[in-house]
Amino acid sequence: MSSIEATHLSKRFGNLTVLNNISLNVSKGEFFGLFGSNGAGKTTLLRILTGQLSADSGEVRTAGYSISDPISIKRSVGIVPEAESPPTFLTAREALELSCLLRNLNNVNERVDRWLDFFDLQEKSDVLCRDLSKGQRQKLMLTSAFIHEPSLLFLDEAFINLDPIYQRRLRGYLKSLVEEGRTIFMCTHILEIAEKLCSRVAVIDKGSIVAQGSIDELRSQEGEDLEEIFIRTVKNENAHLP
Repeated sequence: MSSIEATHLSKRFGNLTVLNNISLNVSKGEFFGLFGSNGAGKTTLLRILTGQLSADSGEVRTAGYSISDPISIKRSVGIVPEAESPPTFLTAREALELSCLLRNLNNVNERVDRWLDFFDLQEKSDVLCRDLSKGQRQKLMLTSAFIHEPSLLFLDEAFINLDPIYQRRLRGYLKSLVEEGRTIFMCTHILEIAEKLCSRVAVIDKGSIVAQGSIDELRSQEGEDLEEIFIRTVKNENAHLP
């Protein structure tokens, strides 16, 4: 069963082609990694898959819903955007309570306290989000995506601004979600993290998928680690440019 199905997606901004005929399928229970350089198209693809942006052509189904029904998609998934941007006028606790309210969740205090504890944010719970550090705001964005326990998570550079202790804690939590049968779609340019976590990956370069497969498949075919595969694949694609 597929959690994400994308077929022949293309997107342009003016004369710039950002995505070119993208097709991919992510099965339920997979930890799927999309990696590429900055500006390769990762965030644009994630925004289309989560109903935040329309494609110029192609078809998408996310969590069983068409992107023509973006509200249902957003209710069903958790999204961690690249920018750490919780509501600046709310405290950390209020921001999480708002996330629960918007999703009509029960046991709000229990949920909020659990995640404040997980990321050691209890002492910052009454601090305005605008006064939190980048790392603390990132933890809050992660918590907002996790708090309703979605079956499908989208992470865009989720490990940015986290110190090694919380990167390790986050890796452990994400692994436990996949073990429970949940699905994770992660955009990253940090190959070490992708190699540790992902069961299958795709490389995107200049808006096109240039390689795709499980970590083991790519290694067996290429005889290299993920960093070497990425650099060589992107280099080969660029070699064809005028």
